[in-house]
Amino acid sequence: MKLLITGGAGFIGSAVVRLAVKQGHQVVNLDALTYAACLDNVSSVADSPLYSFEHANICDREALTRIFGTHRPDLVMHLAAESHVDRSIDGPGAFIDTNITGTYTLLEAARSYWHAEGRLDTFRFHHISTDEVFGSLGATGQFTETTPYDPRSPYSASKAASDHLVRAWGETYGLPVVLTNCSNNYGPYHFPEKLVPVVILKALAGEPIPVYGKGDNVRDWLYVEDHADALLTVAAKGEVGRSYNIGGENEVTNLDLVKMICAILDDRRPTGAPHAELITFVPDRPGHDMRYAIDPSRIRDELSWKPSVTVRQGLALTVDWYLMNEPWWRALQNREGVGQRLGQG
Repeated sequence: MKLLITGGAGFIGSAVVRLAVKQGHQVVNLDALTYAACLDNVSSVADSPLYSFEHANICDREALTRIFGTHRPDLVMHLAAESHVDRSIDGPGAFIDTNITGTYTLLEAARSYWHAEGRLDTFRFHHISTDEVFGSLGATGQFTETTPYDPRSPYSASKAASDHLVRAWGETYGLPVVLTNCSNNYGPYHFPEKLVPVVILKALAGEPIPVYGKGDNVRDWLYVEDHADALLTVAAKGEVGRSYNIGGENEVTNLDLVKMICAILDDRRPTGAPHAELITFVPDRPGHDMRYAIDPSRIRDELSWKPSVTVRQGLALTVDWYLMNEPWWRALQNREGVGQRLGQG
């Protein structure tokens, strides 16, 4: 297949790009190169004849029309998004522009291309979303593909809107769409404003490790390379018009996750041990959802996919990657917002 991957210089998108090229697919990476993007994320495949890059914004219809016409993709994998909840609290406008208007613009460009190509049966528009659109769970239960939407932050509301747009373009115009909603990702190349890299880098620097509230918020953690594998599985075998929830089957409180990372660093960098002494509780995020949990039955039963690592295994791989790739994360330390507390309302 020839894949047009939006946001392919970001965290999850770059994992999909790397794996897709490894699997022998032609890949067109479309990215606006905003603050969280980094072309070093795809440097391992940049010289491949299967890879090409387009610097463009998904809100730019003229650029999208040119890219579709030039590359004629078989599949769109739409990962480009503003994704940091804390930033959405401080500046929701960027999330409306990219996640809603950008998705609309991309859908229209894809629909025009699909019509021009004769409504190809083989074409797919794969929209990648988040479990945060479902809102917050209590102590029990899991999100399924039929869970009602109940977004609580500007970020999750904008992603919920984009999901609705994709479904509407499928129902109204017949555009062959498929959707996925994932749990919290972590792993190599994670931009250093999210929880896992923040903990690693604060611990390495001997600085206080911030934990929101009591640290009792629960998330289902999904290793990013497992997620990339799941996305390409859905792209190849998913049923048109269907949605698939992708989870890591690893529910952990934020505090326990931080302690796991500290324990791994105690082993890898014992001179700073015990790193857990650096844990510092800070005021909670406004509207902080208590618990997310994914029921992965559909993707497991229909597409025979399941995660390959536990959260402890994945965190060890992640810590080792950051320890071996200091030049990568050092180069990002001066980007806007990195190292600052955002989203306090």
